Amino acid sequence: MKKVITYGTFDLIHKGHIRLLKRAAALGDDLTVCVSSDEFNAEKGKRAYTSYEDRKYILEAIKYVDHVIPETTWDQKIRDVQENNIDVFVMGDDWKGKFDFLKDYCEVIYLPRTEGISTTKIKHDLGLSDEKTWTEDEK
Repeated sequence: MKKVITYGTFDLIHKGHIRLLKRAAALGDDLTVCVSSDEFNAEKGKRAYTSYEDRKYILEAIKYVDHVIPETTWDQKIRDVQENNIDVFVMGDDWKGKFDFLKDYCEVIYLPRTEGISTTKIKHDLGLSDEKTWTEDEK
């Protein structure tokens, strides 16, 4: 069985996310998605509109996804690859070269992004930003 892993926040799921997951799943037999926790996003200076638990729930419902695990640090990737017997690491090509250190452990593939869509664009179009703190009524 060929195992694939990818990482992301996966906030405000859109066509680009689904295309990435579909293409990543096609590279193997089993896809693990590692989702940034709310605490890790805060460390990165980001805030997802949707909570980690809700993003995890949504990803688990997507037919291309076999497993969802939390991303809590930048440094966990080697451990995740080793502990989950990963054969292929996949990221969007906006990260090209940033994860080449994983080539000692598995194949690393950077996939082209879907043009014209991103969570950042959606937030911008809606007048939202990562720095905003939403109340429960605003969500």
